Amino acid sequence: MITAENLYKRYGSRTAVDGISFELKPGRVTGFLGPNGSGKSTTMRMAVGLDSPTSGSITVAGRPYAKHAAPLRTVGAVLDAGATHPGRTGRQHLKVLAATHGISAKRVEAMIELTGLGDAARRRIKGYSLGMNQRLGIAAALLGDPAVLIFDEPVNGLDPEGVRWVRQLARQMAAEGRTVFVSSHLMSEMSQTADDLIVLGRGSIIADAPMHQLLDSQEHRVLVRTEQAAELTSALSATGVSIEQSDAVTLEVRGLESAVIGRRALEASVTLSELTPQKSTLEDQYMKLTGDHVEYRSGSTSPGGPDMNRTQEAGQ
Repeated sequence: MITAENLYKRYGSRTAVDGISFELKPGRVTGFLGPNGSGKSTTMRMAVGLDSPTSGSITVAGRPYAKHAAPLRTVGAVLDAGATHPGRTGRQHLKVLAATHGISAKRVEAMIELTGLGDAARRRIKGYSLGMNQRLGIAAALLGDPAVLIFDEPVNGLDPEGVRWVRQLARQMAAEGRTVFVSSHLMSEMSQTADDLIVLGRGSIIADAPMHQLLDSQEHRVLVRTEQAAELTSALSATGVSIEQSDAVTLEVRGLESAVIGRRALEASVTLSELTPQKSTLEDQYMKLTGDHVEYRSGSTSPGGPDMNRTQEAGQ
């Protein structure tokens, strides 16, 4: 379990995390979403003692990370895939970590096999790709067989097989009763992985709910095609109904279910060639939630143009 209570983190005059509270339960994968600069990485760093809260608290398994006698056996974290000694081999790195907690060499070899490091475990880390560093980080996180896992962007640099493997690993760990906390910018992947979602915007929580609840909260969207677009628009016009026309025969209707649209079309003698409910996506809901909370926006001009956005996207 991970519990945050009125958690604040300030860097000078800048507030990175603004009084957030949440409780992550065992047996669930919780996705952590938010634009760059929203406070995700800062929150995760505070959870494992790399940053100290300005005020409030965040505990893992009932106590601050630093208070655990053998933290690797309680919490496994992947926060910076490059935070390793480049001159060591992958196997040496894992053995050093294992020695600090009395973890057996047999467990090290098992994690090398589980994460697919294979022959790379004999090579120096300075020659690793980003994806291989991610696998090494996950192997280190799993060494102590911890009850809590914290993964910050764990699929960066992984190929499609690796991305799928991380998803299945997270689901498996939760099924075994562990608390799994994962941040990612890949909406399609998060929608297949997480049970619950916390969405941050400018350091504050703007959503904290089960995945299905967030998706179900989306308004109805229906794709309609008809050669009588004007007549149908008139028939559907009502308070709370939004109609967008993309071409002469295509409408996107929001605020009405497809059955209601079909009935009103019949009553108005309008012939429909298509009536398709549009499934809500996590990306749709995420963009809707965070639209007013984006700190770093991409420029609207072509690359290299005089008005190119030069804002640095530093800090998660």
